[in-house]
Amino acid sequence: MDTLYATAMNNYINGYNHHTVQPTIYLTPMQYHHDPSPSNTVDGDGSCLQNPSPSAVDDGFYNQDPSPLAATVGGDGFYSQDPSPSAVAADSDGFENQDHYDSVLKFLTQMLMEEDELQVKPCMLNECLSLQATERSLYDVLVNNQPANSLDSFVGATSSEDSSTITICGGYYSRKRSPDREEERGTKMATVSDPESDQPEPYDEDLLLYDHEPQQFSSTALAKKMNESSKRGRPRGKKNTITQEIVVDLRDLLTQCAQAITNNNPSSVCDLLTRIKQHCNPNGDSTERLAYYFVIAIEARLAGNGAEVYREASLKKISAAQILKAYHAYLMSCPFHRMSNILANGSIEKLSKGADKLHIIDFGILYGFQWPCFIKNLSMRAGGPPTLHITGIDLPQPGFRPAERVQETGKRLAKYCKRFNVPFKYTEIAKKWEEITIDDLNIDRSELTVVNSVNRMHNILDETVIENSPRDAVLQLIRQINPDMFVLGILNGTHNAPFLLNRFREALFHFSTMFDIFDNTAARESKERLLYEQEVFGREVMNVVACEGTARVERPEGYKQWQSRNIRAGFKQVPLYRDKVEEVKSKVRSNYHKDFLVDEDGKWILQGWKGRVLFACSLWKPA
Repeated sequence: MDTLYATAMNNYINGYNHHTVQPTIYLTPMQYHHDPSPSNTVDGDGSCLQNPSPSAVDDGFYNQDPSPLAATVGGDGFYSQDPSPSAVAADSDGFENQDHYDSVLKFLTQMLMEEDELQVKPCMLNECLSLQATERSLYDVLVNNQPANSLDSFVGATSSEDSSTITICGGYYSRKRSPDREEERGTKMATVSDPESDQPEPYDEDLLLYDHEPQQFSSTALAKKMNESSKRGRPRGKKNTITQEIVVDLRDLLTQCAQAITNNNPSSVCDLLTRIKQHCNPNGDSTERLAYYFVIAIEARLAGNGAEVYREASLKKISAAQILKAYHAYLMSCPFHRMSNILANGSIEKLSKGADKLHIIDFGILYGFQWPCFIKNLSMRAGGPPTLHITGIDLPQPGFRPAERVQETGKRLAKYCKRFNVPFKYTEIAKKWEEITIDDLNIDRSELTVVNSVNRMHNILDETVIENSPRDAVLQLIRQINPDMFVLGILNGTHNAPFLLNRFREALFHFSTMFDIFDNTAARESKERLLYEQEVFGREVMNVVACEGTARVERPEGYKQWQSRNIRAGFKQVPLYRDKVEEVKSKVRSNYHKDFLVDEDGKWILQGWKGRVLFACSLWKPA
């Protein structure tokens, strides 16, 4: 993989024109809330690489083929789709209004090439969510006098007198961290083995503690098991009986297991887990992979240490660079994030025509991947670009510099704005979103103000956990900002029920769909696919199944629930821009797998797979 990626980078670099003169740019000094030191101002150095045309890149990552049926497997193991715009609409301003999504891919690639720290730093999202889960779990214990995972009464657990360890289905799990068990615990970290090598890559380790490696039956072992279970002999007239495979419905077995946990039936739980483990496999088909991560989460729940396992997953030696490479491949294969950005960015562009100052308040900015294509398009506006002010908001990172990663995002975007001659100002805020006040945002009423939040609101707690809902508090803050537009993109899901069984069933439906997408758009042997499933899907499954209370930060809602919530907060929905909706539909239809869907319901644009809605986006303004 490293060889392929190095080749890709060399091809990528060769596509740039290093002799192009950069235009002069004047950047407004960046303003920071948390660290006023001179090191936080944008120095403007560090030129950005030039854009090659997509056709000039042939490295396995950018395999230009608009036909989903003819898509080939790139160097990352994903079936590469066409990342370039398939349709160009002439804007009334006189320039071609493209989505410039290749800018995002190049922005990401440049990060990986230039920033060595990404090779050692953990993923930004994983790190901040782990911190939130840990802090809130501790709050439950200290303030609410409630254990982080109230599962101690599970009948299937046989505990020792000091309750330091419990035994569940033959596996040993440590409740209390003790020096005597630290070494033993470290040996139980399961690894996802490379079929061609006994030495796994650093990112091939499994996401979570897993005491029992899933066992796969060979044909001989399966036949032996079947013969042992049959005591009445073979049917007459058939000397050479061919052993038939036993068809196992893993999703049904997983649901039965959740039901047994709910009913406090330990013998049934152990039996079902044993049966499921015989067929789950992180390198198998979509159902086997799904079962693998759900079994890990179930065992963590039974051990009562789901929140601890979820937190410790972020401490693994999997760098942000490795995860970003996998994310790079995901972007090439799935349209969800690209289409959400087309709709959000295109709507902001149309709203801001003629404006001299534009202030975007981005809740959940992370690495800032939404904005390179927007900045590039903004620079082409007739009459010149406006002054762009972005307030990047995200959760704090652990350590003594909680705002460091959000500041780094601002510096990257400042370099990008310098390249395209867009006047730029950046403000960073690294706080829990519900604790932000209007004074933190430095609202200037002479600026056209847009609030943007795409696919991150589901990580904010709701009223089922805290009486004064943090989710509603964030919406009330946005209403207080009184923006000219509020762009909301959400993860559409129903696996947020307070009761395990209902939540478990809905999570099965949701993640079955996500794993099925990868089965149809990525090679099974792809390390990028394996890493993405492990670090994204695996962590989410762990949090949904094994964590409770404030430690459970994966709390999606359906788009109709969000509609009711927004209306209660004082917003009214505005129509989507028709040309942007048609652009999204056209790109998905012509560039991606035929089972990806784009639909509309009211004033929502919906994206999904095989009839199941996974993401939704809409536009709002204060009522």
